[in-house]
Amino acid sequence: MGRATGYRAEVLHSIDQLPPGSWERLAPVGDPMWSRGVFRALERSRVGPSGYAYLTVRRGAETVAVLPLCLFRDLRLDRIVGPQERRLLAPLRRHAPRLLRVPMLFCGHLLGQGHVLAAEPLDGPAGELLVSAVLDFARRERLGTVVLKDFAGPDLAPLRAPLTAAGFFLVPSLPDTELALPVDSFEQYLAALPAKPRRNARAKIRRFAARPGLRIEVLADFAHLLPAALALYGQVMDRADQTLDVLDHAFLAALADDPLSRLVACFEDERLVGFLLCLFTPGDGNGAGGGDGEGVVAGAAVGATGARIGLDYRLAHDAALYHNLHYAAVRLALAAGCRHIRFAQTAYLPKVELGCALVEQWHAMTHVRPLPRALLRRLLPPALTAARDRALGPHGPHGSHPRPETRADTRADASAEARTEERPPHAAR
Repeated sequence: MGRATGYRAEVLHSIDQLPPGSWERLAPVGDPMWSRGVFRALERSRVGPSGYAYLTVRRGAETVAVLPLCLFRDLRLDRIVGPQERRLLAPLRRHAPRLLRVPMLFCGHLLGQGHVLAAEPLDGPAGELLVSAVLDFARRERLGTVVLKDFAGPDLAPLRAPLTAAGFFLVPSLPDTELALPVDSFEQYLAALPAKPRRNARAKIRRFAARPGLRIEVLADFAHLLPAALALYGQVMDRADQTLDVLDHAFLAALADDPLSRLVACFEDERLVGFLLCLFTPGDGNGAGGGDGEGVVAGAAVGATGARIGLDYRLAHDAALYHNLHYAAVRLALAAGCRHIRFAQTAYLPKVELGCALVEQWHAMTHVRPLPRALLRRLLPPALTAARDRALGPHGPHGSHPRPETRADTRADASAEARTEERPPHAAR
């Protein structure tokens, strides 16, 4: 099929094997999680997968599309389900733990929203070749379950026909979160919030300011803080419902070397007690600037992401650390000229209160063998839908899901003041 249409598929085993400039030409504009530096950092670390690969579709010398692949040869199912499902699996984990370990291929991005990198939507032959090549690779690597992970509806739409023909089925995944910033200052951002979230925000800012010794700094040079940051990140992960990936020192050290990374760091006197790692995409082709840590790019930044958080739970609630770290990230994004900042999945109550919209996402799943495929199709959709609705709480659709081609945006309403900043992510994202 590839030869007949002029397309051919090739699997590469490092991002640096791609032709120069092809990744940057195809990667989504304004999403720092899709920078070459993030994928290099993943390759150099041990955050979960057994290995990485990049499926490319080429026409002549041109790279038409790239799909990153994450290989899990021994994935523990009890690490990626919710707490209720984990309790049901507890007897199996005690008496037959090998049954909970499965080989799985994730396609897209381990840490962010999924994409097939392409300058334009793939036509029918290119989409068919890509789906066929994914399944061929899974069979060669003995990875039975295949998942296109966390794709927005419009990104899946061009692949719907070949995915359906190949036996894939769609299930809703946890939404991403995005905060639009159509304002020029933090005060304008606060003023635009609905009344109760605005009052809550000002109260949390006052609560933080009333704690003696607490301060927040934005750091461009933070490699010396990585041991302390990893300990705080570990406190969050210890409370997480799911742990598909767990960031390590090698990953964070690689990002610390990136000139477009910033650490929003909270100190109690000289002790690090919280952080939010922020990544930026520069605009106008400019590099990093601003030696004080506040200026992120020498020109308008296209996009920003609050990638990972760490908290000292000894004072997280009383000082409203979660919210104040996010407020500092909003200030930073505004100073960089960003018109939005992504905060990824999970902890939906505080993020909706921040003003974030929920971006609908989907998994496309299958198994390379017919019987396991039929079991997955029967069992996974209701289980994942129930876990999604529990995570969303009052902001969920309560059983009705938008079509995959749509994007659901839910603005903040009068969400609860409860200890939402103290709730860790449900997954590692």
